[in-house]
Amino acid sequence: MSVTVRIPTYLAGFAGGSSVLRIDSGPTNVREVLDALWQAHPALRDRIVDEQGQLRQHVNIFVGDEAVAWNEGLESKVYDGAEVLIVPAVSGG
Repeated sequence: MSVTVRIPTYLAGFAGGSSVLRIDSGPTNVREVLDALWQAHPALRDRIVDEQGQLRQHVNIFVGDEAVAWNEGLESKVYDGAEVLIVPAVSGG
């Protein structure tokens, strides 16, 4: 089972210059995807999650077109061939 992870271009420097990464370890949920991502690219961790392992306030993660914040959080399921998007939150006024 593999999952594609897309990260913002500004984080690509922490992932060997790539903004599209593939996780082949067979993750079943977003937390396992992130754990595999940290193993391959440890510098990404502090930019995506806080010290307690929770998503940073201005980071959103989607599995396909569904935000994990409105689903099961980091326990949201992933499926073979899923695309996980890590994007900065957009805010303004």
